[in-house]
Amino acid sequence: MPNNKQAKKRVTQDEGRSAANKVVRSRMRSAMKKVLQAESPEAAREALSEATKRVDKAAKKRVIHANSAARKKAQLTRATKG
Repeated sequence: MPNNKQAKKRVTQDEGRSAANKVVRSRMRSAMKKVLQAESPEAAREALSEATKRVDKAAKKRVIHANSAARKKAQLTRATKG
């Protein structure tokens, strides 16, 4: 339980940031699933483009680490080539 005004404010800010991060992470994961579930190579390429965009945005907003973003993009690219 926060004891002072600043601690209460930080709790409120953390809740807001957590909710925003959750949205970004959820959209990123959904885009990644679409790549893996794509039926045709063309659909997979389009989905890969969208997923790459989502992963890069998540990394830019520091929702995920930059190295984690690079790893995810590499895995998705490898999955679409094979």
